[in-house]
Amino acid sequence: MSDFSDDNGQGDLPTSLLPYDKWLEDSYREVMIRALEFAQANGLPGEHHFYIAFQTDDSRVDIPAALRAQYPKEMTIVLQHQFWDLNVDREARRLTVGLSFGGVASKLSIPFGAITGFTDPSVGVALGFQPVAPADIQAEADLPTEATPEDISAEAVTAASDGDAQIVRLDAFRKRPTS
Repeated sequence: MSDFSDDNGQGDLPTSLLPYDKWLEDSYREVMIRALEFAQANGLPGEHHFYIAFQTDDSRVDIPAALRAQYPKEMTIVLQHQFWDLNVDREARRLTVGLSFGGVASKLSIPFGAITGFTDPSVGVALGFQPVAPADIQAEADLPTEATPEDISAEAVTAASDGDAQIVRLDAFRKRPTS
């Protein structure tokens, strides 16, 4: 991830106390998951195809021993013409897919946290990720999920509107084009 800084040459912005880098990476992972879910439901349209890089030395990765021996640290798979049984499991936070290696059918099961890269070269999309260590899995699972409108109660809306709330206009923080 990149640091945010002024483009006016007057120095860097203060260090953020908010985890923007993590939020951005989580958002990029969500893009990858949605693309994989689309492919699971509809197949890959047109010239779309995916390169998925992942850490083979992650104990949660389930691949044939011969592949692990051949790729002891990292491996990249291609989902294009010949793959089957693609399954994206949000609850288990992993994808499984069938691929053929040297004419041998293999099933791979890869946790999202072991994925280090996702690319769709047909449209120039390339996303890189920091691996999520097994110790961080529980902390990640404890994070709240995205709230849907049904999750927001009238009581919460009322509580939020009571008291001395302040409205902050984001326009004040946007950069204006120079004339």
